[in-house]
Amino acid sequence: MICENQYRTKACGEVTEADIGKEVRVAGWVENIRDHGGVQFLDVRDQYGVVQVVVHNEALLKDVNRECAITACGPVVLRDADTINPKIATGTVEIVSNELEVLGKCRAVLPFDVVTSRETKEDVRLKYRYLDLRNPKVHKNIVLRSEVISFLRKEMESLGFQEIQTPILSASSPEGARDYLIPSRRHKGKFYALPQAPQLFKQLLMVSGFDRYFQIAPCFRDEDARADRSPGEFYQLDFEMAFATQEDVFAIAETVLGAVFEKFGGGKTVTKAPFPRITYKESMLKYGTDKPDLRNPLEIVDLSDLFVGSSFKPFCNKCVRAITVPDCVRQPRSFFENMLKFAESIGMKGLGYIEALEDGTYKGPIDKYLSDEQRAELIARAKLEKNSVVFFIADDPAFAPQLAGQIREELAVRLKLIDESRFALCFIVDFPMYEIDEETGNYAFTHNPFSMPQGGLEALETKAPEDVLAYQYDIVCNGVELSSGAVRNHDLAIMKKAFEIAGYTEEELESKFSALYTAFQYGAPPHAGMAPGIDRMLMLLTGEENIREVIAFPMNSNAQDVMMGAPNEVSEQQLREVHIKLR
Repeated sequence: MICENQYRTKACGEVTEADIGKEVRVAGWVENIRDHGGVQFLDVRDQYGVVQVVVHNEALLKDVNRECAITACGPVVLRDADTINPKIATGTVEIVSNELEVLGKCRAVLPFDVVTSRETKEDVRLKYRYLDLRNPKVHKNIVLRSEVISFLRKEMESLGFQEIQTPILSASSPEGARDYLIPSRRHKGKFYALPQAPQLFKQLLMVSGFDRYFQIAPCFRDEDARADRSPGEFYQLDFEMAFATQEDVFAIAETVLGAVFEKFGGGKTVTKAPFPRITYKESMLKYGTDKPDLRNPLEIVDLSDLFVGSSFKPFCNKCVRAITVPDCVRQPRSFFENMLKFAESIGMKGLGYIEALEDGTYKGPIDKYLSDEQRAELIARAKLEKNSVVFFIADDPAFAPQLAGQIREELAVRLKLIDESRFALCFIVDFPMYEIDEETGNYAFTHNPFSMPQGGLEALETKAPEDVLAYQYDIVCNGVELSSGAVRNHDLAIMKKAFEIAGYTEEELESKFSALYTAFQYGAPPHAGMAPGIDRMLMLLTGEENIREVIAFPMNSNAQDVMMGAPNEVSEQQLREVHIKLR
């Protein structure tokens, strides 16, 4: 509801046929002006819609131009039948203005047309973001963002979670992405850091006796931009639960995220709880990624054993993955040529395939290298039926899975196999606790170092580190990672051993994570949580391909705020106050 005052008694989008004969006052921005020989028609826009204002007295139009802010008053009348506009909610009525006042003048020349601002170069849009945000589509995205965040808060509160704010100025963390550092004025040579996430604070809240915490949390990471990652800052629905298991976290995520996509998903089908659980190992094999788009029906199979000692040298003793595409034989030659070009663009030396023809024969350069026995095994495992084509990806084990995943995605896009009518959610579980660091050759944490290893201390002491799995999980929607999370390692003895394997001494653990190290000596409960990204959620809900379209004032891809001029230079006096000297 708008507030009735001297500027308006009705929102522009709320004027209806029920108001015919009544005098109303509206306020907004002039979107368009049409001159019909002594009669001017203004399209006046506010957040709630557009209404047509008719002006017969040209004297009222002094200083009126597009995008100026006005208030206009007059009776509501029915439009002539031939002037009805079915594209807007107020299209059957108009206001005949007997009073009009310019509230905010506008320059005659605009940097771009507001209605088509999304077609303008991004840096120009961001420089004049306040104009860009008037574009109804852009504006709608930010309104939706507000509605989604409000809905998330209500859902979490209904499930017994309490919203608690954690600090923005904190200590630099040695783990994860680059910190944004803040020099201290009072403590010479020392720095605060903006939080990459509230990770340690929310764990400390669990030690403090809070049972269910959540926060619409700002996070700050000095990372390069991507289409699905904003440089600088992003927001997440951060939550943590005491005395909780992995399944408890999943139940909350299924309830809240399922409800969000149902309510704001525009009628698309949403995966029903329980969401599929896919192990990391299975996901990398079947989909070639730990962020699978389950709307894509294609799956990858491993055929490496069929080519051990093969006379076909490109596949001999390689990791060989295959993807079968039904009804693909009918595709034109250009399709196969373009898939080969794509394969080469991602670093593959080629893209082999075998076609299963209608007459029951097989065609392709690889077919002649197969024995009858191998061919029969391939047909069975790859589910190769008539008119289908099986594509092969062969490389070292470190690269073949990801390459196969990219070929799977490209095939689905080119063949329009992705079901755009649904949101397909799943959990990826059982991540490895450790991996080999390529630079050092030593073991390093795969993801969150504070995750509980499956099997606890015994697993850490008896298994090879690469065989230890963690109670660590991601939630994925339509191929987009919305969140990672974990059952936390709350046991100090297990934590010492976990960090020891990753090359940390107990002294380093105590020094770098002193608050957690000390707190866990005072009765830490088992706890678990996750933090779905709000910006990415909104990207999916709006169908936008760039995350900046769902953020009110985003930085550009070069981590600059071109509207405010950040980052900017500061004075020598400011630098001296925080004990900084530029070199």
